[in-house]
Amino acid sequence: MTEATNTPTLDAFLSAKFRFWAFVSMVLLVFVHGYTIEPRYLQPWTQPGEAIGFASFTEYLLANGLLRFRIPMLFAISGFLFALHDAQPHGLRVKKRVRTLLVPYFFWSGFHLVLLFGMEMEPTLRGWIVDNGINQIDQERHLLHDYHWYEVVGRWLLAPAPYQLWFIRVLFFYNLLYPMLAGWLNHAIGRWVFFSVAIVAWLLSVHLYFIESEGLLFFCLGVWMQKTGFNITRPDRWFRPGWWALVALVAALVKSWLAFQGVGALGDSIFPTMMLLHKITVFSGLVAAWYGADPIVRACMSRPWFVWLSAFSFMIYALHAPLVAVFIDPALRLAAHLPEPHLWVFFLLPVSLIVASVLIGVVMRRWMPDLYSLATGGRGTL
Repeated sequence: MTEATNTPTLDAFLSAKFRFWAFVSMVLLVFVHGYTIEPRYLQPWTQPGEAIGFASFTEYLLANGLLRFRIPMLFAISGFLFALHDAQPHGLRVKKRVRTLLVPYFFWSGFHLVLLFGMEMEPTLRGWIVDNGINQIDQERHLLHDYHWYEVVGRWLLAPAPYQLWFIRVLFFYNLLYPMLAGWLNHAIGRWVFFSVAIVAWLLSVHLYFIESEGLLFFCLGVWMQKTGFNITRPDRWFRPGWWALVALVAALVKSWLAFQGVGALGDSIFPTMMLLHKITVFSGLVAAWYGADPIVRACMSRPWFVWLSAFSFMIYALHAPLVAVFIDPALRLAAHLPEPHLWVFFLLPVSLIVASVLIGVVMRRWMPDLYSLATGGRGTL
């Protein structure tokens, strides 16, 4: 029997839906990373460094609330699609993942190191790098020029300057461990034990270098859904999107309000409370988005320009984080004369960087197709 007859196929709409959410999740990622309120590195329990206001509350509600389902969405899709092709030998699939995941990972990690090394040669840019801790390896060394050669290699291989590449790193690791993960998920006791531990680790936001709890849980949920034939096309009575959207909105609103009230609102219990509300927002937002946005998916994926645009999702992913870091402060200074400048920058800077990333992708695909294929792992080459 041929591989084609052994491999399940997706219906046209589900395939388009996966592509839609892969692209939209990358777009939303730019907005999350474009958050302008200090501190800008968001954790579930992050408390803003300024008073509550329309702009600051709106940014926090979106960037650290309603848009946070995007990474679980990507991991769940990845797990589902990887499990879909079990007819292929695992070794062959891992070999393919080296091309589609590891090669782009090393390419973009090395590219940004070279770029930052060159930026350090210019005094103004070097000062900006030091002030923002872009390359800080410890309390004393802030520049790549201060590294030993083996530390530069370590940064290239294990700690990329474009921090968003962590997603590729852990996804490859889960692909590598797939036979073991699938083995647990295929047995009732192993499945219950695994998901019990994985859910607790996710609720506690446990992060190890290669095993990141959110990614592991939702990747394996994707695998489990594919293997059990879970209905991902129509919601049953437990997954009606309207109710889940309401839960996500209420949880995100309460969490955002608590974030601005600080410890005075609930005392030390504010941190576990915000963590729990964050997890409720993420899961309910994921369910609501997946089951509730089908009319939007159909409308977008029926338009050739949108399908064409979605081919550049990986370029948006690979380029956006360093560009946000470079342009966010100049953009805030440029918008200082506007009412609510932070909100203007929060919406307009990501849009500008998405456009720039797509244009760079267009140029590379047209004039440097081999390099483009290498940099994207063969994605969007048609």
